[in-house]
Amino acid sequence: MWRLVILLFCFCVSFPVTANSDGVEIVIVRDQNKLVIKKNNRTIKTFRAAFGSGGRAAKVQEGDRLTPKGHYRIHEVRSSDSFHTFMQLNYPNMEDAKRALKAGMIDRYQYRRILGAHLYNELPPQNTVLGGLIGIHGIGVETQEKLEIHEISNWTKGCIALRNSEIVELSRYVSHGTPVIIVDSLPELAANEIR
Repeated sequence: MWRLVILLFCFCVSFPVTANSDGVEIVIVRDQNKLVIKKNNRTIKTFRAAFGSGGRAAKVQEGDRLTPKGHYRIHEVRSSDSFHTFMQLNYPNMEDAKRALKAGMIDRYQYRRILGAHLYNELPPQNTVLGGLIGIHGIGVETQEKLEIHEISNWTKGCIALRNSEIVELSRYVSHGTPVIIVDSLPELAANEIR
C-alpha cells in the first residue's frame, strides 16, 4: 500500500500540470496598447495597457526597458507595495533562451537551467543577462499625474501595466499557468494561430 502512495506522489511531483484548464488566456497586443482577457476564444474584457518605455522591440536583455514578445504563463500572483498586484510571468521562455544562446549571451549551463525550469513548471532563473521580474502589474498609489502618464505613454521597465481596478479585475480570471500571449499586432496573432 505504501509503495502505491509513494509511486503516486512521485508521479505527481515529476509531471506537474502546466496547462490552465478553465479556457482563459491573456492576449497582449502591443501596437494597440491592449490587454485582452479571452475565455474559450471569446473576448471577455479589454483594458488599455502600458508597456516598457524602451520602445516596440522585444525584450533582449536586462535593463533594456523593453517588453518581451512570445508565449508565457502566469507563474505567481501576489500583492505588491509598489504596484498593488504583481502577476509574474515565466520569463524568459525557451524562445528567449534559444535566441540568447545562439547570440552568445548565455552559456549552455544557463540555457539548461532555463529549460529545466520550464520542464518542471518552475520559475526560470531571474538573474541571467536576459533579466527577470517581468509581469503584469498595477500602478500603485494612483495619483492624477500617474493616471495621466499611464493613459498617454509606455512607462514601465518592461512589464505590462494596468490601472489598479483593472489588475484586480484581471486577477479574478487568472491563476498559476494561465497562458499569456504577447504579440505586436492582431494579424501576427492570427498568423500564429494558423500554424
